[in-house]
Amino acid sequence: MRRLLDRVRRARPELDVRESYVDVVDPSVTDVVATLTGPAVLVPVLLSTGYHVSVDLPRVAAAAAAPATVAAPLGPDPVLVALACRRVREVASEAYDALVLAAAGSSDPAAARAVEQAGAALSELTGRPVRPAYASAAQPRVAEAVDQLRRDGYPRVVVCRYLLAPGYFADRVGADAARAGAAAISEALGDDPELATLVLRRYDSVAGDVAGDVAGDVANLG
Repeated sequence: MRRLLDRVRRARPELDVRESYVDVVDPSVTDVVATLTGPAVLVPVLLSTGYHVSVDLPRVAAAAAAPATVAAPLGPDPVLVALACRRVREVASEAYDALVLAAAGSSDPAAARAVEQAGAALSELTGRPVRPAYASAAQPRVAEAVDQLRRDGYPRVVVCRYLLAPGYFADRVGADAARAGAAAISEALGDDPELATLVLRRYDSVAGDVAGDVAGDVANLG
């Protein structure tokens, strides 16, 4: 995540870009926003909406002393789908029959719809059936999706980690996929120049003509 942050900074050196996290890791987004003296844009470095995007970050923005705006999460977006496709090809080339698109999971139906939209786009790009699945909080789970595709007649199933970085959910997806007998498991989307461009696009979409120094706050939940 810090390599991605560095890419964002190099791409826009005049922009004050701060690192922060919604939970688990410090510095917290609340503490970082409290240090700001000018307008800020909070960019959720997340692949879909969910509680953090719809509740936590707006709450932080509303409590900020200076004006703060929350941008949209990174996904769904064609950039993410193309990157997921590249990660699959790194581990399986064209030697597979179907894909499981494995996301972290959320109880928010809008998050599931975003993953389903990404799955449909990935299916169109790869020409293979794609079944969304989740590491937690939603169904089906990764192992169940692999099993179902194999029962449906697709023996070589690749699991695509639809996650930004290594960590708890990436490890859980990998363990579930291996237990279910997946043919291959892609790496997380990871540090990539196009991801940095997407972060800045989300910033630009809400920054508008804000005067003065604007801080882009990168929140990593991975």
